[in-house]
Order: sequence, then C-alpha cells, then structure tokens
Amino acid sequence: MMETLLLQAKEEEDIRRAGQLLRQGGVVAIPTETVYGLAADATNPQAVQKIFEAKGRPQDNPLIVHIASLEELPALVRQVPDAAKKLAETFWPGPLTMIFYKSEKIPAETSAGLDTVGIRMPQHLAARQVIQAAGVPLAAPSANRSGRPSPTTAEHVMNDMKGRIDAVLDGGPCQVGVESTVVDMTGDVPRVLRPGAVTREQILRVLGSVEVDSAVFHEVAPGEVVRAPGMKYRHYAPKAPVLLFEGAPDATARAIEQQMQPHDAVLCFDEYRDFYDDEKGPVRSYGASCDKQAQAQQLFAALRELDETSCQRILAQAPRPFGEGLAVSNRIHKAAGFHTVRPGKAVVCGITGTSGSGKSSVGACLARLGWQIIDADQVYHQLLKLDRNLMRTVLNQFPTVAGPDGSVDRKALGDIVFHDRAALRRLNAITHPAVKREIRRRIRVMTSQGCHRIGMDVPLLYESGLDHACDFVIGVVAPEPAVTERIVRRDGISPEQARIRLAAQPDREFYEALCDILIENDGDEQALCRRLEDALPPLPAEE
Repeated sequence: MMETLLLQAKEEEDIRRAGQLLRQGGVVAIPTETVYGLAADATNPQAVQKIFEAKGRPQDNPLIVHIASLEELPALVRQVPDAAKKLAETFWPGPLTMIFYKSEKIPAETSAGLDTVGIRMPQHLAARQVIQAAGVPLAAPSANRSGRPSPTTAEHVMNDMKGRIDAVLDGGPCQVGVESTVVDMTGDVPRVLRPGAVTREQILRVLGSVEVDSAVFHEVAPGEVVRAPGMKYRHYAPKAPVLLFEGAPDATARAIEQQMQPHDAVLCFDEYRDFYDDEKGPVRSYGASCDKQAQAQQLFAALRELDETSCQRILAQAPRPFGEGLAVSNRIHKAAGFHTVRPGKAVVCGITGTSGSGKSSVGACLARLGWQIIDADQVYHQLLKLDRNLMRTVLNQFPTVAGPDGSVDRKALGDIVFHDRAALRRLNAITHPAVKREIRRRIRVMTSQGCHRIGMDVPLLYESGLDHACDFVIGVVAPEPAVTERIVRRDGISPEQARIRLAAQPDREFYEALCDILIENDGDEQALCRRLEDALPPLPAEE
C-alpha cells in the first residue's frame, strides 16, 4: 500500500503539492462544493486508469472533467451550443455538469469509450486552485469506493481511500452534499441525466425547455449505454440493504415503526427522530421534511454513520422529489436499488398561500383533474357553527364577537385578529387542533371510500403541521396589488383592511423556501391550470 498524504486546502504549499502530484500522473482527492472528487489528469490515460483501480469502478462508467475557467472549455469539446453558453453564464462556477461531444484531447479512458464528455467548473475555490496548480483539466468522480455513499468530508475519503491514492486535500465539509446536476447538451432539447443542486426548474427558467431522463426515476435496463456517471450501477449504497418508504411523512413514519425489527436501522426526517425506540436499532436523521438543502448536505454522512453500526437493514423515509429534493430522492432511490414501499393508499396534496392568492382556483383545477378537495376555511366555519365546545372556547376568549343568536360573528373576529398578532395566536391555538383533527378524519374517511387523489386547501398548512400529512405541497403566489384587489372584492373590506390582513401572513419568500411546487396566479384561470398540470409530479397508478 502507498502512503496517502493528508494535505490542507488552506495551505498554499499543500495546494502546490497537490498540483505537482497530479502533473506527475498521481491521484489526489480534492474538495468540491458537491462531494469530494478523486482527481487525476483527464488527458493522461494512465493517470485516469488509476482512478478506476482505486475506486473499483466499472470501465464503462464515464468520468466528469473539471476545469478552472471557461477559456479551457473549447479545447476539450467540438462545439459549445448557445444553450450551453447560457447555462455556463448562469451556473458556472457551480454544481452543474454539461455533456458535449468531446475533442481528441479527451482520451477514451476518460469518456468510457463514448464520443461525449461531461465538463464542469467547480465553485469550490480550492478545487479551482488545484486545477490551476496542476495545469491540466482533472477527471474527478466521487472519492469513494464504487457503489458506496459519496464522501462529504476528508475523513470519509480517508476511510475509503487511505493507501490507495497519493493524497487527500482537506477542504472541510462539502456545502452541497450531492453530486452535480448533469445535463446532456448534445440533443435538440437539453436533458437532465442526473439531478443536483441546479434544479430542473432553474434550468427551465434560463432555457425555456428541458427534459428529465427516465433513469432519474427508474433503474437503467441491463446493457443500456449511459452518458453520465451515476446512471447505470448501484450507487451511493451503504453495506446494509435500504428499504425506502414513499409518501406523506406521517404515513411513512408510522409504517416504518410498524415494520421495524431488531437489528433494523432507521433513516428519518428530523421531526421524527424521537419517534422511534433506539433500543430496537440505531436511528439517524437527515434534515427536516421540508428542508431539501439540509437533506442533501446530510444524506451521505447519515448513511456512512449507519454503516458503522451492526444494522442488517435500513428503513428510510423518502424525500419529496421537487427542486433540490429531486437530487436527494434520486440518490436514496439508487441506494435502495429502487426497492420502495408506499404505505398510503391515497396521494394527498397540500395547497397553501396567503389570503387572495388563488388557492381555491388551484383547488378547482385539481378538482377538474379528478381530485377531491378539502377546504380548511369551510371546515373551520362549519366547526364554529356545529362544534359547541369550540364555539364556547372562542367566545370565552373573544366575548365581543358573540352574535345576537349566541354564535360567533366571524367578521368581527377577523377584524380583531388581523389587527392584533397576539390575538391571532390565541385564536389559532384554539382552532388549529380542532381543524387538524377534522381534516385528518375526512382524509381517512375519503381514503376508506376509495378516493386516491385528495387535495387540501389550508392557508396555515405549515403553521398547523398539516404539511406532514401531504405527499407534496403547492404554494400559490400572486402580485400584491392583485391579491389586495381580490380580498377587497371577495370580503367587502377596504384596501387598507386587506393590506393589514396580508401583513399578518407569511411573505412570498416563505412559500418559495418551503413549498414543493410554486404556482404563479396572474388571474388567467386557464393558464393557471396549464401551469399546474405541467408542474404536477408523476403519480402512482390508481388501484
């Protein structure tokens, strides 16, 4: 076994040493913003072969070439399409790999015999410094043994590669945590072959069109030629087999608890960390259910931690496959070999947004597609009329809103709570539990009656915790003037009163950060429905 040096990215001398080793045909693990890469001179077939040997990587799995500046690209590829130039201007340096027809400078060993090559410019400063110090483009797949979880720290690399490579350059934990997005630019329409931190939605905004390869969602057929790493073979997998539970977090958490056996381990969302009995087996979490960035950062580290236990099986909650979550979903599905369980019989979609944003319009679009809709406002109003205990509790807290017949005057109640945040919190503390119970009851009843598509329109979806009952969440947004006008017209109040109501509700950034799908409502209902249909994910077939 060779000696593996541990170098430090913050030391200029160590950067130069790494560059020297690479120029001499060595292999050095380097930090990037995505995961640690196992780097060698991409133009040197002998050096590239050392990567395959160190990883135990199949020879037909192509490598990605890393460059430090855009000026290096033309020499490595035959043509740079205009669409690729736009993506480079927007996302480079960054976690985006583009596939081009390769030039003669790229040997067959690097491209796995293909006539194409993936090129990326990493965002991590130390990675670009090493490329510059080496003076050559670097082939750099993830710095792990083939098929294993990718490394996001230098310690992970050392655990896999000590004695197999020349050096590891320690640049600290990786910021992104999953490999780069890979987009094939050789066809008429750019195609995402591997999702990453640069999302399909972001690419769509730049180019206007993009496709997603079926291999993102399904196992590649035996013998099929692939154009990007991570598509064909079992990847990202711990030693123990992974069984993945898909669906609403509450449903998958309960199903895992029911199926957990001695020597099983659990990989779950942060909210469910204390839901399981540690005595049955180890439990690790990898971010909140709606925090896709945290999931990406923590996934591989969590899988490696479970590798250090004696577990014989890992039961895992699947992330929602939207935005950056699609990358996390792809990696954990690969780790599980696409072995999945779906405990819920119905798909439940949450619809949320501010008052006047157009939630009911989105609900109407879903209804036309065959979804059954639960309106939380209607549930709330019905409970205030029919649930005497709830009515008495509200009137005890807000005695001035009692109507002539002893009922709750909802307009008077709204005037109070939308002008007083403390009063709003008191009201929500009273009503939210009752509304949640009733909505969950209705979902159970509808499911038992054979309903497979359920949408629930809930203004305070996240605040109430009902997002945990959803397979995915649609956030509806609209320009503030349009929202104000709708509230005025609908509720018969002044513009100033409408603005006060809106000020008490979350802003657009709240929904952008948390929701799986963001729908812009410009008032054109037909266009709204088209945007919704385009954004909806593939759904399980109805039984």
